[in-house]
Formats: sequence, C-alpha cells, structure tokens
Amino acid sequence: MRNLANRAHGLTLCAALAVTGLGSSSLLKADEIHTSLQDRGHTIGYVTTDLHWSVYQTPDLKADCPDGLNGNGPRETFKALFPQGGSVVNTELAREGLKVFPTDKPAQFPYIMAAGPTAIGLNLDGKVGPNDFVSPSGEQGINNALFRVIGCNAQYRAPDGQLQLFANKLIRGFNFDRIMIELTHVDSLVNDDDVEVTLYRGRDPLLLDATGEKVAPGGTQRIDVHYGKKLIQHLHGRIADGVLTTDPIDGEWPWAIYFDTPAVLHIRDMRLSLKLSPSSADGLIAGYTDVDSYYHWLTSWSTHHLAYGRLDPSEFYWALRKAADAYPDNNGAMTAISSAITVNMVQVFIEHPAGSSAEPLQRTADAAH
Repeated sequence: MRNLANRAHGLTLCAALAVTGLGSSSLLKADEIHTSLQDRGHTIGYVTTDLHWSVYQTPDLKADCPDGLNGNGPRETFKALFPQGGSVVNTELAREGLKVFPTDKPAQFPYIMAAGPTAIGLNLDGKVGPNDFVSPSGEQGINNALFRVIGCNAQYRAPDGQLQLFANKLIRGFNFDRIMIELTHVDSLVNDDDVEVTLYRGRDPLLLDATGEKVAPGGTQRIDVHYGKKLIQHLHGRIADGVLTTDPIDGEWPWAIYFDTPAVLHIRDMRLSLKLSPSSADGLIAGYTDVDSYYHWLTSWSTHHLAYGRLDPSEFYWALRKAADAYPDNNGAMTAISSAITVNMVQVFIEHPAGSSAEPLQRTADAAH
C-alpha cells in the first residue's frame, strides 16, 4: 500500500507540475525552480531513457567518412578467407573463436576510420592537441577517439544503425539498464557551485506518455539495493547556466544490449555534462572507456547481428586498439579510449528503502573491483 501511495503522489505531483508550468523548462522562471526544489528537499532525480554512442555524421558522408562506410563484415571476411569453403572446425568455428580471442591473429582487412575535424564529446584532458576534435558548437580540444572507430560503421549511424537502434531499445525495456541520478543539496537548477550526484539502479518500469513511445516525467523508481548496490556511485558537481558538470571518477555504467548478457562499461575519468530542467536532463557521459569492457559490450551481440552493419568483431578489436589513447599498460599499449555517450533522462521520484535516511546510499566495498 505504501508503494501505491507513493506512486499516486508522484503522478499527482507530476500533473501539478505540468499544470503550473513546472513540467516545461521554457515556461519556468528562476523563482519557480527554487520553490520546486525547496518542496522536494533540495533533491531531484532523473532516470535514463535513451543512450547512444555519440556519432557526428553528415548526410553525404563527405566530411566524416570520405572513404565511405566499412564494408568488411563477418559475411564478407568469411567469403574472402574461405572462398572454397572447408570444414566447420576450420572455417565457422575458427572465426567464432577469433571473436572471443581476437588477439590470436592480427588484423587481416582494411578498416575505415572516421575523418574530419568535428566530433561530439568533451575536453577530457584540459588540453588542445593535434589529434583532438572541434565540437559542433565550436569548442576546441574534444577527446573522442572512439568516434574514429565507430563513425564510419553502419551499425552506429542514425537512424538505421542496428546497434544505435536496438542497444537503445533495451534502455527502456530492461531493468538491468535502469540507471538514475539523484542530485542532492541543490538550491538551483540554473546556478549552484556545490551539488552532490549519486548514481543508482532503479527497479521499476518506466512511466510512458499517452503515445506509449516516450517516457513521461514524474514516475517513481525504487532503488535496487540488492543486485544494484555495487553500482551506487557518488560524484561532486556544479551547475552553471543550467548545465550540470561533475568531477571525474573511475566509474561504471551498466548497459546490456542483449537480454542474456549483462554488460558493464568501465569508464576511467567518467564525468557527466547535462542540461537540466525540472522535467529532463540531457547531455553526455564522457571519459576513457576500458577497451576490453567495450569489446565485451559489443560482442554480447551475436555474429549474426553484427553482420547487419558489416562489423567484423576481430577487425573492430584491432581498430579499437589502434585508436586507444589513454592509460598505457606496462608495455606502453593504451588500454582505454576517449569516448562520449549521448544520454537523455526524465525527472523521476526516487524512493529510498523504508527506514533509510534521505542521504545518498553507499555502494558495496568491492564495487570498484
């Protein structure tokens, strides 16, 4: 009964926000934002509704992919390697084995990297280097080496890229991916130089709008304090001109793209950059993604699915290694790659466990391992 009452309260407050204009950032005034936050105990939560790897693309490919899109997918490489066929062990199983152990053979086919000066992302190192990009808005020093790897692969390009499409669909349909952020000690969604941000995983279905296609603000989410406790993470941030920016942490972001294969991205120096309103938070998750965790994320898809966009996993692995630009191992090989994920969130009422304080929960001690 308590959960039902809380959900009813959330829906009622959501409706009230919409009626008073608090559900629309375009109608909201600074004093109304402040009053709204006071009513919520200087706390506001958001839940993830969409995730896409950030890909800057032009309609005709000339600026970002002057050499076209990658054409060597699993079917194409298989045909080139085994034109006369052969035993299952020496052909099909050999290629599937290489998907799991890509270092068994070096790269065997050309791989087209994205070109051009423009990419979506953040300046992760505070520098402007010769290999850095310029953002679409003109910011210098953007670090997104992953864009070079994925930018000219049909799997990742909107609107038809299979990974862009189906990896995002599971954000709304799979509770493993139900990541929320909760801002506490926040006085204003416009300017506040000291806010705390906590990441949680939610337990409940998303609240859809009347179309059934979009997620509406105002739903309620209980915190997963059992399986999701190790994913609780804390960040410190500040809000300037309506944009939340957090300090970097070595973080984790769960993102399963196939139901039977949970996957967690390990992101060094992970930080958020989000445009805030009382009803939404939209922007970027950026940092240096661990190459091995990224490859595991990708290969949780079957070879059959990867073939849709002509993405051969073992060839992709070596492209990742070639573009990796941070955290060298003992041999000097880079183990992480600068990257950016475009994220969309809507406001949600986060329900803490019964008997707990309103302060952010802590993650388990072994979460970083």
